[in-house]
Amino acid sequence: MMGEETQSLHLDEGLSVKEEELGQAEGMMNQVEDEQPEEVEEEDEEDEETLPHSEFLDIFEEGLARLVQDPLLCDRPIQVTLEEVNSQVALEYGQAMTVRVCKADGEVMPIVVVQNAMVLDLKKAIQRFMELKQQREGGVKHVSWRYVWRTFHLIFQGEKLDDDKIKLKDYGIRNRDEVTFMKRLRKK
Repeated sequence: MMGEETQSLHLDEGLSVKEEELGQAEGMMNQVEDEQPEEVEEEDEEDEETLPHSEFLDIFEEGLARLVQDPLLCDRPIQVTLEEVNSQVALEYGQAMTVRVCKADGEVMPIVVVQNAMVLDLKKAIQRFMELKQQREGGVKHVSWRYVWRTFHLIFQGEKLDDDKIKLKDYGIRNRDEVTFMKRLRKK
């Protein structure tokens, strides 16, 4: 029995210690709240300028237009995305390369990929490039890329880029090299 009494005593002491710690913590929080002047909250509300959404967009577009006038970004459209800006910066620092993808109609798409990109990365970059182009021109809303990659393939110097997991540099593709986007021939 004596052992049971000491356990309950220790439990009660443990509870009382926790209650005291909780009370001290609440007291400290109340003290911190009392020390903060109410004027700070009012000043923050007064300092914030509330702009209508349309004015904010105008200011943002003006800044973006100035940014796009930079020689590094001058060939980018006004509706440039953050991804496109990051790609251009990576190109300038030598962390990325441009692969020129030639379509059958003669159009050349400058696709930016990182230096150690794989064929799959190039395909995804082509998809992003085409989707952005379609959004800006108001073209087709949806493209089945699964169908596209089943019916077309990429060719570099007569070699098909079949394996998505092989790096572009293993195929010998370097900065500003041309890759052809060609329709697959049907087997009969």
